[in-house]
Amino acid sequence: MDYSEENLRDILELREWISGEIEKKEIEIDKFRHNLRILDSLVKQSSFSKASSLVSSKQDTQQNQQSSSSIIPIKTPDNKILANAHVTSDELVIIPSEDTVLDIETHPFKSFFLGRIIGGMENQDKLDIQNGKIPQNTAISCLINKDGSRIREILIKNYRQKERVNEIINTVTWSFSRMIENSQK
Repeated sequence: MDYSEENLRDILELREWISGEIEKKEIEIDKFRHNLRILDSLVKQSSFSKASSLVSSKQDTQQNQQSSSSIIPIKTPDNKILANAHVTSDELVIIPSEDTVLDIETHPFKSFFLGRIIGGMENQDKLDIQNGKIPQNTAISCLINKDGSRIREILIKNYRQKERVNEIINTVTWSFSRMIENSQK
């Protein structure tokens, strides 16, 4: 079948629209999955326990502490909340506030936060894997969920060390503050 140029243009526009809708739905599904993980964690923390299970060993207490989650607000120097960091034992999820618009292209997000901080951790993990210090599936990974170029969520898995969480939160706080300053210029 031969299509006119106008028909092809319409077909391509439809294809682009469908692709965009699929991407939006995938982002929504990722957000739903993330929220389910948070809810599961909260349910685990507050679930009903039998009296017999209240007597726990030291090991059980440590495991419960590791599976708990915490929320750390990411604030500007003047105490405006830019985002919240949801920390569990195996992942860190940074979700910008609804009123905070952060464009992934705004400096210094890619160059400093992703390139130097996360990239540095990824390189260290690659070396540790090569040297047999850590298993392959425990390397840090970072996924950015976006709406267009707006950052919706930063998901970091396998951070493995509390020091890394602190470094990530400190540098994302600095990066987000600079991004807001740069976007207002």
